[in-house]
Amino acid sequence: MTIYRKACIAGAFEHPARLAKAKSVAQLHAESARGALVDAGLTKDDIDGYFCAGDAPGMGPLSMIEYMGLNPRHIDSSEAGGSSYLIHVSHAAQAIAAGRCNVALITLAGRPRSEGNSGTTARNWGDDAPDRGFELPFGANTVNMYAMAAARHMHEYGTTSEQLAWIKVAASTHAQYNPNAMLKEVVTVRDVVESPLIADPLHRMDCCVVTDGGGALIVTRPEIARELKRPQINILGAAEACKALGGGYPDLTSSAAQVSGPAAFKEAKVTPADIRYASKNEE
Repeated sequence: MTIYRKACIAGAFEHPARLAKAKSVAQLHAESARGALVDAGLTKDDIDGYFCAGDAPGMGPLSMIEYMGLNPRHIDSSEAGGSSYLIHVSHAAQAIAAGRCNVALITLAGRPRSEGNSGTTARNWGDDAPDRGFELPFGANTVNMYAMAAARHMHEYGTTSEQLAWIKVAASTHAQYNPNAMLKEVVTVRDVVESPLIADPLHRMDCCVVTDGGGALIVTRPEIARELKRPQINILGAAEACKALGGGYPDLTSSAAQVSGPAAFKEAKVTPADIRYASKNEE
């Protein structure tokens, strides 16, 4: 079953907090949901599908449904790390196309900055994770594991620190569009490569900031989106893939996006050349 133009994104909200010491994670979820509903011109009573991942407190969707006073007929708590919410957009579109729900709410939130926990240590992956016993003794964390991937990519393809630095340059440029961005200054390649090394070959400016926050999306049937008299954002395509560790011998230079990317483009009937960002002059 294709989801091509079977569902629309009708509302979106990014929580403005970057430090939320006085708020709970559940509160950040709820405030983000309210913001997305206001953006869409809907109410919580319109929601009949709810999607969240491992960041939701308590019993995940069951706890959040009660906390937010929802009455959905379809729920999904698929967990795939940072890509969970992309998967949820796809799953919401599939549920809508299958008649499982009409208005889906997707929320996420976290307080790693307030809690003093970046979520980067192996202990955060679960006590029963099968790889814990092999990696935990070596102090595995997000930064040094990505550093290994970067080092391998440099070895295989001649990638340079300057080339990786352009990612941060692009991110800092995009931050100019967001009044709530935590880091608002545009940086240069030189700024990045001259920042302190954290895990060779990654510098401090190569690393993500640790911040509190949350966000939410509303996905609806196209007929409902048209009635809202807002810009209609059609979902064209999506795909999922899982890259296993290959018996302990992973290829560190590629990701599952090698599989999911082409499949998503195929369903969406577009190519990478069709994708572009609007400049400030085009807003």
